[in-house]
Amino acid sequence: MDRTLAADLARLPDLLDATLRAAAAALTTLDARPVVPPAGSPYDPAPPALPEHGAGAAEALAAFQERWAPRLSASAGPRYLGFVTGGATPAALAGDWLTAAHDQNSNSALDGAGQQLERETVGWLRELFHLSPAHTGTFVSGATMSNTTGLAIAREWLGERLGVSPAEDGAAALGPVRVLSGAPHSSIGKALSVLGLGRRALVPIPTLPGREAVDPAALDRALADTPGPAVVVANAGTVNTVDFDDLRAVAALKDRHDFWLHTDAAFGAFAALSPEHAHLADGLDASDSLCVDLHKWLNVPYDSAVQFTRRQDLQARVFQNSAAYLGPLGDHPDLVHLTPENSHRLRALAAWFTLRAYGRRGHREIVERDIACARALGERLRGDPAFTLLAPVRLNVVCFTLAADPTPARLTALREAAAAEVFVTPTVYGGTPALRAAFSNWRTTQADVDRIARALGAAARETA
Repeated sequence: MDRTLAADLARLPDLLDATLRAAAAALTTLDARPVVPPAGSPYDPAPPALPEHGAGAAEALAAFQERWAPRLSASAGPRYLGFVTGGATPAALAGDWLTAAHDQNSNSALDGAGQQLERETVGWLRELFHLSPAHTGTFVSGATMSNTTGLAIAREWLGERLGVSPAEDGAAALGPVRVLSGAPHSSIGKALSVLGLGRRALVPIPTLPGREAVDPAALDRALADTPGPAVVVANAGTVNTVDFDDLRAVAALKDRHDFWLHTDAAFGAFAALSPEHAHLADGLDASDSLCVDLHKWLNVPYDSAVQFTRRQDLQARVFQNSAAYLGPLGDHPDLVHLTPENSHRLRALAAWFTLRAYGRRGHREIVERDIACARALGERLRGDPAFTLLAPVRLNVVCFTLAADPTPARLTALREAAAAEVFVTPTVYGGTPALRAAFSNWRTTQADVDRIARALGAAARETA
């Protein structure tokens, strides 16, 4: 064994203690650190060469603390409102550390404890989102991979309806494909490209006036325009305004049209946890496939999402992997036969930990507190003449812009001026350049809303 490696093994408990202290320091200073460090943070324009002889884990930790830690954002903290970013609850963090320590590849019944734990966790998630046992689920890396997996199953369903198998014959065997959606996330087009269906297969359907929710009547007409099986992508929580399609109305169209219903509920599914907002997620169970992202509102570390479907048989037809050293296909396929990955870490453990530690009520409290914070920020911005709200605060995202001259350049200047206190991301809504603040972190409180509102107001005046 390499001498340095052997020395690190001998002192592994001390190294883990040092890592614990570094991690604790990063987490306990989240409130005081810049949310996004200034551009002038220490950086070496010429990276050092790969060392011929390493100096061990302690030296690597010291080098990381000096060169990289100061440049990392406080994305685990309460005022990082860009994208839709959760944090890691204490239990999820513990689970993730143990995931690395046990280092399981949880895909095969030949070494089956990992996939058994994953299936147990999927069962809990199914209960959390009020899905029926008809849905089976698998863990994947994020919403993009979840949407891609769901649409891959939809592609095979199209083949089943047409008497071919894209998994065997290729996507070209389907001929032209239509994928209809009102306000799809960008990952849908990416998935269609990866799956060989093409971005041009995506047919935009008109949305309701002043909304991002699909117009069910327009969808009905579009499905009738070209007979034959199709795919509909419904949205349960759009990125800009967290608008929800009427899932029950969309599913009811199956009485007249032949289509696969895939629902992108990356973070909108969590509305089901709040009695006040659960109606938004009514109809999730009618989906043929469903995307839910967990490193958003479940507050587990990146990367983690789950993909549900009612047709695991088609899923296995797409992703089956025939090799003697892999587990069986059978009536209950090993996870290796259900996603694009032959290997994946035991992502489910962090989710298992946080669900076991805090239960439905604990996670409902996080969801409801974040919603209350989003509403409070919306009210603060509504009362500030520097800003204009572009949409109602339906759940956990505030979509807003400058009241005067909202150019991309001015919005960029505002974001940068406020970056030490709050991080928000740019968007365009209804043709207007805008900003969006997404609340999904378990730490965020009303005190953070006060800091965020003051920082945005000060930045608006500073950059006016």
